[in-house]
Amino acid sequence: MISSVVRLLLLFFISVVSNATAFFGASYTLIGTAELTASGVTAGNFALVVFVTALGATVGKVAVYYSGVGLHKRLEKNKNVRLIAHWTGRTGFYLGLFVTALLPLLPFDDYVYIGAGASRGRLSPMLGVTFLAKLAKSAFEILLELSGLLEIRNLTYHFLGLSRFQLSVVGSAAFVVIGILTFLLDWEQAAVTLGRLVGRGRAQPEGAPASG
Repeated sequence: MISSVVRLLLLFFISVVSNATAFFGASYTLIGTAELTASGVTAGNFALVVFVTALGATVGKVAVYYSGVGLHKRLEKNKNVRLIAHWTGRTGFYLGLFVTALLPLLPFDDYVYIGAGASRGRLSPMLGVTFLAKLAKSAFEILLELSGLLEIRNLTYHFLGLSRFQLSVVGSAAFVVIGILTFLLDWEQAAVTLGRLVGRGRAQPEGAPASG
């Protein structure tokens, strides 16, 4: 009983740390799957592991938010931060936060938390939305891992010669670089450019007869 509590506390701590460092961190759901396998796959254990990982992931975002608060003077001139500040508190903002917190791999919700922290957005409703998203994400990813559909360790070792730990290190380093570059990108201008490209594609009639 004590050892189970200690393992769950360790899983909670790993989930917090993995989400407290912006654009960086190990896959806490894989670790959660390992804990679930060790403790026995039952409905109760599954629900407990999902809850612990989701709660830890949500608590970790508090550190990301306050990193934005601490860097607000440097970030206040960033166009993306101003864009987030403009949307903070609106229904669309919370919907976007839910989607970004739900997505696997790239930690897009870190952008939202940094921008909201820099603009002093309300933290408590953001944490509520994030917790719901992380519950769904943990449940989905752990179920996939248990079902064998995400045999990441075997696939990466077979094709790349990388262990799960090595893949985690390489992936985390790549996410840091991608995260910084994405944050420096002008999102609004990128959206406008993408909209124009899509508009041009739709404006060209398919199979239109040649004039004359």
